[in-house]
Amino acid sequence: MPTDMLGKLPSSESMSRLFKSYYSLKPLLPRRLQLMLRRAHARNKLRTQGAIWPIDQKAAIPPKNWKGWPGGKQFAFLITHDVDTAKGQENTRHMIELERELGFRGSYNFVPERYTVCEKLREYITENGFEVGVHGLNHDGKYFNSRKIFLERSRKINQYIKEWNSHGFRTPSMHHKLDWLHSLDIKYDSSTFDTDPFEPQPDGVGTIFPFWVSSSDGYGGYIEMPYTLPQDFTLFVLLRQRNIEIWKRKLDWIAEKGGMALMLTHPDYINPYKKSIGDEEYPIRYISEFLSYVKKNYQGKYYHVLPRDLAKFWKENYVNN
Repeated sequence: MPTDMLGKLPSSESMSRLFKSYYSLKPLLPRRLQLMLRRAHARNKLRTQGAIWPIDQKAAIPPKNWKGWPGGKQFAFLITHDVDTAKGQENTRHMIELERELGFRGSYNFVPERYTVCEKLREYITENGFEVGVHGLNHDGKYFNSRKIFLERSRKINQYIKEWNSHGFRTPSMHHKLDWLHSLDIKYDSSTFDTDPFEPQPDGVGTIFPFWVSSSDGYGGYIEMPYTLPQDFTLFVLLRQRNIEIWKRKLDWIAEKGGMALMLTHPDYINPYKKSIGDEEYPIRYISEFLSYVKKNYQGKYYHVLPRDLAKFWKENYVNN
């Protein structure tokens, strides 16, 4: 492609058109070409979106009825993982053990019909005090192509939500139409972000706090929890960062503003072994270093719970209050 061959990025307008075309053609493209296109797009965004990424100052405004986090904690800290592939499922236990060792717990979101989700692994996760969520149905990016498609898939998704005793959902590739999600039997969703211009649907919700998404009848609804720390895939695979400085800077800012630091990583991309790092991998020590940073610098200052627990807290304290 011209981007890598000439070392020059296309214009922002042409890059946006190219990126939209990319997602329609993605299933036909070799993985290596997919990454090359996404990296070119990411470099372009990094050049033009510095004013709102990784920090959008406007996102720090708290809710109007803001009373703070439980126990007077300074900020909330949540860990979530999307297990996109069978490889990610194989790496999940490494991530769980790392979190347990450092005193953290997270949620693991599986794709029910992209690979065979291991029942024993799900049991292991919940028995150890972690959470299991549903990450779409498959991973083809067609959920919101039509209302009919989404309703058909939502019926199957609800079956897995019930079977897995899940409370939360996240759409693959962070596609979102929040009003459509009322057809899901969920307590919370996490298919949005405060700011992330690198995503295929880059419209951030502009807040580092959870919020309530009411149904049209005004009676039902769910809690929306945007991820507020940059995705690991963006940092270490697309932008090829070789340290956790961006994570640390964003966390410090969220802590200062008293918001919710919600982490989104993928076991698919970690390399849990001391061996050469592949083109779509990063060393698991980045996770360890970051969690150690949180613990060392903010011990006793963060409200750390599972997403389902934060959703319960938020609904009880900040919905219709």
